[in-house]
Amino acid sequence: MHKLAVIVPSLRKNSINRKLAEALAALGREQFSFEFVKLEALPFFNEDLENDLPAAVVEMKKTVAAADGVLIVTPEYNRSFPAVLKNALDWGSRPYGKGVWAGKRTASVGMSPGAVGTAVCQSQLRSVLGFLGAAQMTSPEICLLYTPDFFAADGSIATERTRAFLASFLAAFAAWIAGKAPSGR
Repeated sequence: MHKLAVIVPSLRKNSINRKLAEALAALGREQFSFEFVKLEALPFFNEDLENDLPAAVVEMKKTVAAADGVLIVTPEYNRSFPAVLKNALDWGSRPYGKGVWAGKRTASVGMSPGAVGTAVCQSQLRSVLGFLGAAQMTSPEICLLYTPDFFAADGSIATERTRAFLASFLAAFAAWIAGKAPSGR
């Protein structure tokens, strides 16, 4: 069983990406233990605070460092990823030489009501994660179109086809964390 840190950079109470992350956690409970990273209390990155890191930063870095992998479930804001995610990435990279991203196995997924899903956001996120030295599973790429019937009343994924698709994504991530190359296209 792999330990995953789950980052959902949407702070909205009824976030569709939070619902997606929770549905993925239910779907992948046989392969992973999921720990949701708390981003709400992170202060804006400020290098002046590096010598005495705020407790929320210490907790976030500890959660990420202890995980076998990081699953980022992100919305797309203005053709990019949310500022709260950039803030977490910045805190996780500092102080210099004590970052938690280098070598960390990561995967990202996202959902949006827009036609391109979260494709642009994830492309930009891959650039930043690459600079930070994170190991990224980039295939299969998951950019989902949200529709009101996507989730069942209990919060699970409504259709069997989509559940199977997302289960195969989670299986690929588990295999990749275990050191097996992800299958290509």
